[in-house]
Amino acid sequence: MSRLTRALRPIVIPLLAVITAFIVGSIFILVTDFANLSKLGTDPLGAIGAALANIGNAYYAMVIGAFGDPEKITKALNDPTPRAMAAAVRPLTETLVASSPLIFCGLAVAISFRSGVFNIGVEGQFVLGAFGATVAAIVLKDQPMFLVIIASALAGILTGAAWGFLPGFLKAKMGAHEVITTIMLNYVAAQVVLFGLRSDYLRKAGSSEPISKVLTDWVQIPRMLDLPAIRLHWGFVLALVMAVVVSWFLFKTTKGYELRASGFNLNAARYAGMSASGSIMIAMSLSGGLAGLGGSMEVLGTVPQMSNDISGGVGFNAITLALLAGNRPAGIVAAALLFGALRTGGGLMAVKTGIPLDLLVFIQAIVIMFVSAPGLVRAIYRIRAPRPQDAVVATDGGAA
Repeated sequence: MSRLTRALRPIVIPLLAVITAFIVGSIFILVTDFANLSKLGTDPLGAIGAALANIGNAYYAMVIGAFGDPEKITKALNDPTPRAMAAAVRPLTETLVASSPLIFCGLAVAISFRSGVFNIGVEGQFVLGAFGATVAAIVLKDQPMFLVIIASALAGILTGAAWGFLPGFLKAKMGAHEVITTIMLNYVAAQVVLFGLRSDYLRKAGSSEPISKVLTDWVQIPRMLDLPAIRLHWGFVLALVMAVVVSWFLFKTTKGYELRASGFNLNAARYAGMSASGSIMIAMSLSGGLAGLGGSMEVLGTVPQMSNDISGGVGFNAITLALLAGNRPAGIVAAALLFGALRTGGGLMAVKTGIPLDLLVFIQAIVIMFVSAPGLVRAIYRIRAPRPQDAVVATDGGAA
């Protein structure tokens, strides 16, 4: 088997799962298009043609909503005013903005899953990381902005890491199941933020809602493009850098090897002299720290105020994303871009065609189902299962 074939083998099933999910989504759109289906008795060919056109329009609207309208791009190239340029690139930049927290949280999930620990608490770690960054930013608001950004990001990392360390410690020392503790700590995190935002020191003046002061009054991560209404900031680049760092750590360092070995077989890792409990706590702390960093980038760069709604469920979506990517950092970046495009493009799809945004949740659920059942995908597309030695090579070579 060539190196290229071995490198591409791990992405075949996830890619086919995504394609199949969109096909099933098309069928869902078709059977719920009652306006055209009601014409089957009088004009069957016209009804089917119109229904198929509706599917094409829906996915086309999703694509231009996620990556840009060709007409606006052409107009910007012919007349490159700031407003025209912003209109042309805004859909793509919004896709990247939506992808950034997914990359951070997806990497957080991947580290824990690779280590054999199921961190379902990324949502809470993300929220608390954002809260920690908010507190630090408000406390240091009279300092230079560069210092405030660095200190607030560190505060977010430490807060998320501490919240991840807690279930790791409970599992390693007390035997508590991490799925239960991390799920429950998500609710605890939400209550901690809710209680903290009741403070007059943090809460926006005159507001009865649990929302913080507007951080952009004194701190904001610099934008990558100086164009009107463009929110893309350097946190996206940091997310890509962290994907490289996580890949290097997991697949090129001794500690990363120990974490992965513990994930493959905890008893064998103990027999080899590795600290099983230490690996669990390190993995959960690193996972929480990455999620906290993602939260700090969100509140310092994208959303100017802290609230319990800042995550938008990104921590739970990251679990789906990591499963789709096979817990490979490069795959997580690609899957995050896909999910970001679905989220951004879905808005225009709903406006243009009236198809509800719930369709995107449906498609994501179908993706999970097919990724979780690779035998079903192989059966549908008549793909032979890999030989055991090929599967081992593909797993060991999954650094990407």
